[in-house]
Amino acid sequence: MRIFHPLCALVLAAAAPAALLAQDSAPSGAAPTTTAAAKKEPVKKKPVKRAGPPAKELFGAAKSPAPMEARAIGFYAKGCLAGAAALPTDGEAWQAMRLSRNRNWGHPKLVALVEKLAREAKTHDGWSGLLVGDLSQPRGGPMLTGHASHQVGLDADIWLTPMPDRRLTNQEREDLSATTMLADDKVSVDPKIWTDAHARLIKRAASYSAVERIFVHPAIKKALCDGAAKDKDHGWLRKVRAYWGHHYHFHIRIGCPAGSGNCEAQPSLPADDGCGAELKNWLALVKPKPQKPKPEVPVAPGKPAPAKPGITLEQLPAECKAVLASGNDAPLKTAVPAKEAKPAPAKSSATK
Repeated sequence: MRIFHPLCALVLAAAAPAALLAQDSAPSGAAPTTTAAAKKEPVKKKPVKRAGPPAKELFGAAKSPAPMEARAIGFYAKGCLAGAAALPTDGEAWQAMRLSRNRNWGHPKLVALVEKLAREAKTHDGWSGLLVGDLSQPRGGPMLTGHASHQVGLDADIWLTPMPDRRLTNQEREDLSATTMLADDKVSVDPKIWTDAHARLIKRAASYSAVERIFVHPAIKKALCDGAAKDKDHGWLRKVRAYWGHHYHFHIRIGCPAGSGNCEAQPSLPADDGCGAELKNWLALVKPKPQKPKPEVPVAPGKPAPAKPGITLEQLPAECKAVLASGNDAPLKTAVPAKEAKPAPAKSSATK
């Protein structure tokens, strides 16, 4: 029997490299099967390429429009704006709100439409004037807070609170709260607040050919559907769609203007007026849910979900770089990502 011992040793020695090779080729994350895996050379991580600051920081820093031809670039929720025009903070039939946000900018076509709506609502629909919320930033793009859309200068928020018969101070424009139209049940409008004048205003906005969509709370959509049920012509309701929020203002969205070749149009509207099954589903979504009884024993909170990374400039249409870099006060020329900046070495005057 002793004759086989050297042979066994040779077989074991030959098998050892194969076993180690099998361990090295195991999927990453697999538990090591022997201590030999612990001696494996560490894998060098590839350096993470920094994409720069979120695009919202760059566009939020822009204080003036890009001195370029007026163009909406990209999609409503992923784009930018060249050659923006400012809605005057005070007009013959409107006042702009939340001036500190600097969001009273839009494509010239949108600004003209908002001014037209304000004038006609005052003349024909019983409004003393309109309080206008956010349009876009001077160069569009993602915003530091609030909207996901409003990026290409084609969206505008119109408050459902009538304009006072006096000029509001800048501080009042920051502090004044818009009035909700909702009743206590959250699925219908409050008849003490909602009036026919509100319906006439939204109908007028929907009547403009440039307007493609108007977003309102499902309760407001229901009030509009009920009010127009006996009308012969209620095709305008097709443009008015139910959506989250929008119970104290309505959201106007116009289509891509001529000359904005890189503006991405939104999908076509459904063929119906949105007063049927779609509205029923929305009302079920916004209906308050019964409150669950609180447990006697406090439940430890789970880990908060990681924050979603913001859109970077690289993810926007390529032309948005030119929009940010245009002009003397271009934010792209002066922006330096905090992670990229390197402090100068102490006691050295040679470092740039």
